[in-house]
Amino acid sequence: MRDEIALDQAVDYYDAVVHSDINRADNVHKNPERVRRLMRSYARNQGGQIPNTVLAQDIAANDETPINEETVASYVNALRKIFVVEDMPAWNPNLRSKTAIRSSDTRYYVDPSIAAAALGIGPNDLVNDLKTFGFLFETLCIRDLRVFADALNGTVYHYRDKDGQECDAVIHLRNGKYGLIEIKLGGDKLIEEGAKSLKTMAEKIDTDKMNTPSFLMVLVGVGDYAYRRHDGVFVVPIGCLKN
Repeated sequence: MRDEIALDQAVDYYDAVVHSDINRADNVHKNPERVRRLMRSYARNQGGQIPNTVLAQDIAANDETPINEETVASYVNALRKIFVVEDMPAWNPNLRSKTAIRSSDTRYYVDPSIAAAALGIGPNDLVNDLKTFGFLFETLCIRDLRVFADALNGTVYHYRDKDGQECDAVIHLRNGKYGLIEIKLGGDKLIEEGAKSLKTMAEKIDTDKMNTPSFLMVLVGVGDYAYRRHDGVFVVPIGCLKN
């Protein structure tokens, strides 16, 4: 019953954004159906570095009237002003190699429940679609990491380069300390993949020019306790972050 109430609240909030809240951001009336299409497209592309041109193409594919990049940008900016979306900037560390870093922001909803409402899905749908579940779980983790990082005067970034190396989240504090985080739903195989990626990322950093990472963490969905692996990588269930 409580889950149904929470889902209804998310849908009600989503409808309010579509029909009224987004217009208050800049006092410009927006087509509700286009707002719906944009928010659905944004939900499908969360966790990715998708330019407004791609969002425009995605919306236009299901709309008889084309929508241009400028209009998409104005709609996204309005959603940002009312704290519905908050994109994550790229991290630019000192690396041993001259690898080109992808500098585009990563798309995220402030809360995964908004994305679920935009997609029109509920708990049963997510259980049967683990790929989408994974994207929403990543959004939930980024939300929580931002809350805790902010309390430490830190910022959450992402990292991706042209060689395919990535790091889902980097918590960087004002004093120069930072930690690298990979987000996985759980399971030994995915945890191992996350740990391997983190160690590869750490090896790329030029520690003559910046600090070594304070920690490497695989953030997972299930588990009763956090632990440190033999290689030093922490495995932390999302519910243990508060501790």
